[in-house]
Order: sequence, then C-alpha cells, then structure tokens
Amino acid sequence: MRFDVISLFPDFYTSPLCSGLIGKALDKGIADVHITNPRDFTHDKHRKVDDEPYGGGAGMVMKVAPVVEAIESLPNLAPRRVLLLTPQGQPMTQARFRDWTQYQQLVLICGHYEGIDERITAVVSEEVSLGDFVLTTGDIPALTLLNGVIRLLPGTVGKVASLVNDSFEDGLLDYPHYTRPEDFRGQSVPSVLRSGNHGAIARWRREQQMARTRQRRPDLYTRWQQAQGQDPNGDGPHSYGAGGETQER
Repeated sequence: MRFDVISLFPDFYTSPLCSGLIGKALDKGIADVHITNPRDFTHDKHRKVDDEPYGGGAGMVMKVAPVVEAIESLPNLAPRRVLLLTPQGQPMTQARFRDWTQYQQLVLICGHYEGIDERITAVVSEEVSLGDFVLTTGDIPALTLLNGVIRLLPGTVGKVASLVNDSFEDGLLDYPHYTRPEDFRGQSVPSVLRSGNHGAIARWRREQQMARTRQRRPDLYTRWQQAQGQDPNGDGPHSYGAGGETQER
C-alpha cells in the first residue's frame, strides 16, 4: 500500500518511520511512504507557501497552488483517497483505519499556519481530525494515521489474533493484561489467568472488556449495547475480580 504525505517538514517522519513494527513493515515492502514538500512546487525565489488572508485577520494561510501541484505530481493508484488533516474533519476511529486499508493509495495533506486555502477541498476526498483540539501542524495526526493503518496491513503484526481484541475492534475496550512476576509489590495476577481453564479465561476477559468500557467510556458501552440489541438502561456487566470470583462493577 502506498502512502503519500504532503508536508512542509519531511524530516519530521524520519525517526518514527524507522522504528518498531512500522519500520519493519516499510522494510518488508508491506507499505511504502513518500514525503512530498509543497515548497518544491513554488515558483518564486523565496519558495513561499503562505500568504496573508483575504479579508484580513491574524495568521497566514497556506497557499493552494503548491499543494495541488504536489498532489498532481504523484502517481495515481486506484483506488485512492486524498485526506486533509484538519481539526474540522471527522475524527479518526479504528473502523476508519480498517476502511482505509482497502485502498491502494492514501494521500495525506498536512496543514500548517492558520489553515489551508479553502479551495484545496476541490481535490480532497475526506477531511480527517485527530480530535477536538488544535496542533501546530497536520504532521502529528498524519503520523498517527500512518501508524494506525499500517499496523493493520497483513504481515505487519506477526500474530493476527493479537489484533482481534484490540480496543475498539468490536466496540469495547481491551481487557487487562498481565505477565511475570506473579506478584509485584503485593499486587497479584488474577487467579483465573493462572488456572489453565481457557473457557474461564475467555469469559473473564470478555467480562473485563464490558466492565472496563462501561466504567471508562460509558458512551462506547451504550453504543455497543445498542449494537447488540441490549437495553442501555438494563443491568450492567458482571466481572470476575482479581481472584477469579464474580463481582458487580
């Protein structure tokens, strides 16, 4: 899968794209990331990519022409999507990450300054946001999107089963995880996880997902209940406690 990032700061991606599973995925050719700088498509000696806003106001506006010309310089692999990273876009979600894996090419436009000339929307497929806040550059959400999509591509994660119970995959948060030592400063691993009873472990993990989601993200839990055809006002989940016993959460 090919990713093209339109960015004024190509060096921003050097270290993150060389690290961990994402770096390995790129080395294996599972994904291919190209960074294109709009400054290379300016036509003045100062390579100017911003200008004062029409109508006045604070800040500078990123010019539309260098960005569009940068996009036009790219190969066009079908199917592809052109995504504009902006606080005004729709929030990134796990479901959207999965949807984007179906494309051959994603083009990510990273905004900067006060914003990008509105006429950029003529070449944009979707506007995407990292959340309800403002950052100095669209490169940070772009890097998040790269990470979230590439990790879902076949071959990036060694054990595909490890993705199944990720938070948000089926509408619930992930269950708690434990490893050695069995006891750490008085905190013990739940006995059910040491029981060898795979059925009980599966039930405990599922109930922990439900209880954790209900406690930490009641909005997600309500949506999950509705998707399951359950009454959001009914009884909440029960969960095994640290020792494996059932308790109300």
